[in-house]
This record gives sequence, structure tokens and C-alpha cells, in this order.
Amino acid sequence: MSLQDDLTAVRRNLNELVRSVERLEQDLGRAAPGGTTGTPVQQRAATPGPMVPIPDTPYDSALWTDSDDEGLGARDRHAP
Repeated sequence: MSLQDDLTAVRRNLNELVRSVERLEQDLGRAAPGGTTGTPVQQRAATPGPMVPIPDTPYDSALWTDSDDEGLGARDRHAP
């Protein structure tokens, strides 16, 4: 396949995905109880939860004992 054919296939698949998501959102919106509008995800996003304070104190270094850096490998080894 040429690059143009690949791009056309990607656009077609993306358009199909967008249509499927829109159809799913409509189906979920119709099923919402109590005549509420929007999908359940949109309703949750519109109503924020309580604020959670995050302390400024540093984390206990014991939390990171025996942990590897994800995707980078262990501290004592080199990445491939």
C-alpha cells in the first residue's frame, strides 16, 4: 500500500470510530434516569467532587525502596 492509501484507511477508520462513539453517547444519553441530559460521564465531569489536599511534605523514601523506574529499567542496569 502507498502512503496515500494508508492515510485514506486511517481517515475512514477514524470517521467510523467517531460515528460509533457518537452513537454510543446517544444510547447512553437516552438511558439516563430521571430525564437528565448528557451521558453519565459528562454528568460526573460536570459535578466535581470534594477537594483533596495534597501535602507539601516530601514522600517517605521507604515508599520507593526496591522500585524500578518504569520504562527505564533498574537503577543498577543500563537501558537497552
